[in-house]
Amino acid sequence: MGANELSIQLWRERELLEMLLFKLDEQQLLLAAGRSQWIQFAAREIDQVLDRLRGAGLARTVEVAAVAEEWGAPEGATIRELVAHAPEGAWQEVFADHMRALTKLAAEVEQLRDANTEQLSGVLRATQETLAALGHETGEYTTNGDRARDDAARIIDTEM
Repeated sequence: MGANELSIQLWRERELLEMLLFKLDEQQLLLAAGRSQWIQFAAREIDQVLDRLRGAGLARTVEVAAVAEEWGAPEGATIRELVAHAPEGAWQEVFADHMRALTKLAAEVEQLRDANTEQLSGVLRATQETLAALGHETGEYTTNGDRARDDAARIIDTEM
């Protein structure tokens, strides 16, 4: 029953990675829509999924150890090593399929995480710049028509 239990555990991890993808996508949509007031909730949900993934990873380690012992794989074997030691037949293909799916999902998670990190960094930078400018005149001119700041950014239309 060890291989069956491991397969079930790997399905759980796949589902959790898909849930993580969904939550990261949700976070990205909130950022793109400028709905920053909800980012804290999206971040909390992402953390909850990550906690569940950590628990699932521990459960997988226990199942892998049992299957590795049963199949004569080295102690601390990876899924890839289990595929190599699997008996001829369906289990090789089942675990190879899990391996491909988990690898693909992990790559997608990494890509979306990096994109969100970049967006969040941009939001943080913009917020810091806004806070740094508080107390300074933000307009180009005062009510008297004088220049408010000499270091203000300017937009120049070169197509005129």
